[in-house]
Amino acid sequence: MMRGRSLGPRFRWLWSAYAVSAFGTWLGFGAFPMLAILVLHTGPAGVSALAAVGPAVGALVAVPLGPWVDRRRKRPVMVGMDLVRFGALVSVPAAYALGVLSFAQLLAVSVIAAAADITFTSASGAFLKGLVPPEDLLVANGRFESTNWTATALGPPLGGAAFALFGPVTSVVANAVSFLLSALGIRAIGGAEPRPRTAGRLRLRDLADGWRFLLAHPGLRPLLFNAMVFNGLVMAIDPLLAVLMLNQLGFTPWQYGLAFAVPCLGGLAGSRLTPRLVERFGRHPVLLTAGAVRAGWLLALAFIPAGPGGLVYVMVVELGLIVSCSVFNPVLATYRLEQLPADRIARTLSAWSVSTKAAIATLTAVWGLLAGLIGPRVAIGVAGVLVLATPLLLPRRDRTPVAA
Repeated sequence: MMRGRSLGPRFRWLWSAYAVSAFGTWLGFGAFPMLAILVLHTGPAGVSALAAVGPAVGALVAVPLGPWVDRRRKRPVMVGMDLVRFGALVSVPAAYALGVLSFAQLLAVSVIAAAADITFTSASGAFLKGLVPPEDLLVANGRFESTNWTATALGPPLGGAAFALFGPVTSVVANAVSFLLSALGIRAIGGAEPRPRTAGRLRLRDLADGWRFLLAHPGLRPLLFNAMVFNGLVMAIDPLLAVLMLNQLGFTPWQYGLAFAVPCLGGLAGSRLTPRLVERFGRHPVLLTAGAVRAGWLLALAFIPAGPGGLVYVMVVELGLIVSCSVFNPVLATYRLEQLPADRIARTLSAWSVSTKAAIATLTAVWGLLAGLIGPRVAIGVAGVLVLATPLLLPRRDRTPVAA
């Protein structure tokens, strides 16, 4: 069966490195805002700036790095980006121990980490395409997806407990060490990597080459717009859900965390089911169906009731959303890699990441202002109604050839 196929020891090293860094990232999730609030006594405006400005500036910094990665072997780039993230993150506990930690340092580290994340992701996508046969790409992406949802379910609660029990920089240390271990795992992959065909000096027009390819591709263009709108609206309501559930409905912090952590286990089930669904029904029908189903859950979050029933209600809605996303995401990632020529994978994946992160930052800011005018519940409802239209951005037919 396709889902049980062994992809070889080199893939297992890559998968192990991904798992370590994913768990480290989710262990450190929310650590910077908590440090800003509890250690540096930063106000709401500063915390919002840390959450939005750092990733946005990091995305801009990453724009020229996509074409740069296409001109280099990918494994050394991945190791380098892991070491950059390790160095940036480990500076935070060092500064805290010396009593010199500042908001400016947190912001700078956030920018560096965001740029390195995008660069690593673009390099790893190109490396994965050369590492496994084309028929195994879906299996590989499904395994990454299941690992990510497992880390999402377990990491934040454990990171919050570590923050409370062992000090405010413990989860940051764990996150930094995870990138060091990831670098060691990637180095252990071994094997030869061919020299990239792309050569010559980086030109100014190369910076937009990824976007030119995406916008000219009949299949990837609608999928990019779909990802920008869907991901942007889903992430934009996260702060509003926190306000609604914690302030207005009276949920405790542990109930709030439980409501979103437990359903993430559904992502493990959905991603493991994806190869079987594609094998039976075909890739494009699964892509369309999962993309349509995932759009139907967000509106329900505008009607969360109070009390224990509300907690169960959120879990059920989030479970449906996450399962459908965990089926859609590996199929999208596989299709995207299949369509990208080998000499422009990194720059195109970088353009995709920059676009989606910019959309998330923009829509998060807009929905924050909207919630101030009409309230969080109504603003969540507006986002839910708009998300219902995102299936219209999915490609209706699969006529795109596989790239050479």
